[in-house]
Amino acid sequence: MADSKREIERKYRATAATRLPDLSRVAGVSAVAHRGVTELDAVYYDTEDLRLAAASLTLRRRTGGSDAGWHLKFPVASGIRDELREPLSDTLPRSFAGLLRSRVRDRGLVPVVRLVSARDVHHLLDAEGALLAEVSVDRVRAERLTAGGSTAAWTEIEAELADDGDPAFLDAVERRLRKAGIRPSASPSKLSRALAETAPKQRKSRTGRTRQKPTAGDHVLAYIRRQAEAIVALDPAVRRDLPDSVHQLRVATRRLRSALRTYRKILDRDITDPVGAELKWLAAELGIDRDQEVLDARLRSGIDTLPRTLALGPVRGRLRIWSVARRNGSRRRTVALLDGKRYLALLESLDDLLAAPPLLPAASRAPERALPRAVLKDYGRLATRIGHALELPPGHGRDLAVHEARKAAKRVRYAAEAARPALGGPAKRFAKRMKAVQSLLGDHQDSVVAREALRTLAAQAHAAGEPAFTWGLLYGREEANAAARERELPEVWRRASRPRLRAALEG
Repeated sequence: MADSKREIERKYRATAATRLPDLSRVAGVSAVAHRGVTELDAVYYDTEDLRLAAASLTLRRRTGGSDAGWHLKFPVASGIRDELREPLSDTLPRSFAGLLRSRVRDRGLVPVVRLVSARDVHHLLDAEGALLAEVSVDRVRAERLTAGGSTAAWTEIEAELADDGDPAFLDAVERRLRKAGIRPSASPSKLSRALAETAPKQRKSRTGRTRQKPTAGDHVLAYIRRQAEAIVALDPAVRRDLPDSVHQLRVATRRLRSALRTYRKILDRDITDPVGAELKWLAAELGIDRDQEVLDARLRSGIDTLPRTLALGPVRGRLRIWSVARRNGSRRRTVALLDGKRYLALLESLDDLLAAPPLLPAASRAPERALPRAVLKDYGRLATRIGHALELPPGHGRDLAVHEARKAAKRVRYAAEAARPALGGPAKRFAKRMKAVQSLLGDHQDSVVAREALRTLAAQAHAAGEPAFTWGLLYGREEANAAARERELPEVWRRASRPRLRAALEG
């Protein structure tokens, strides 16, 4: 696994004549130590169509300085990136190749820019001599390694926070720099500036066309594009095992599939249905680990809320053994899934869909007319399923019906969220009400799944000669919880299905 650190830095405009102000006057700084000039030589890699740069990803091989090697940077927020490092080698590290696969796929990585920098380094130290931040004056020369080989040169100031430092310290540094007339840079990184300043000159075209009002198809495609981009962006987060990444990837997959199903009057289903089937497969595969994670958390919470006198036998140990057995190898399975040909083919099919969208005549209609109809059609399906569930007596049949209603509620919610940019407040309120219905139905389904697990745990405990009392007690709690959700459903549904809310959505 590559070394990783959180990089928090800010960049400022400078010229060859720019001099740093006295930074010892920054609050908290006791000394400024000049560390001399370091020569850095970095080659940046990307696909020929600059896919990494478009996503604000940076891949470089750098020599010189204390951190020579391969560096891969992922954006986190403005001025904040996660930097992964691998030792210097002649070829791209295997770990980096995996993290970039969702974007690069079968396209080769080529050197696109070379940056040679003379870095004049200053360390800002506190009273104990600990590093607070590094401020450097960088004199940079950029050479484009493709598209004509043009060059550019500039000087900039960079302030990088020390590891585990307080980001507010950089505010104090910036105030001091601004007081000296030094202003923030317009470029977020050296690479982005190099690409901009060495790009081939393109003649501006004047078409004279007036901007057209977005159509229903424009809005649907924009939503699909956002979800497809989320899948690609979350892929490396899953590989890095970042918190909640699998869940977020699964949600993006479900949202995308839901949009393709809801807006079948906008996009030709002969083209989108096969894509939707692959998205369903992906969500199901990702759900194996995520569903177990949710179930584990629910069962642990149930045990934690019990009085100690009611936790009979090794219940926590029994739960841990059961959970590990079910999750063994799940991470390896997930990474193998993301490396598989089927998943990569799905990503390519999404690119093809967006490059040549199969728009139907309804796509040219005004979004205020076309989108509410699609949302309310899904709403009608939800109403039918909830009505059916409420008519059934308690038991397995009702549990299945409630689960089907939950899936329908999720689809209505996603449909309303997709329509929100076009329909505004009514779609937002409608989605909020549908989320409330989905949450209640989801809690009911989680209770059903938990009861099945508790029955299994009780049987295993009994077979091992352990008390099964606690598992039975938790089963009873979950049964009562499901019954409570069923009693709440009519009122929650009544609030969510108010005629005024539906009328507002229709405009």
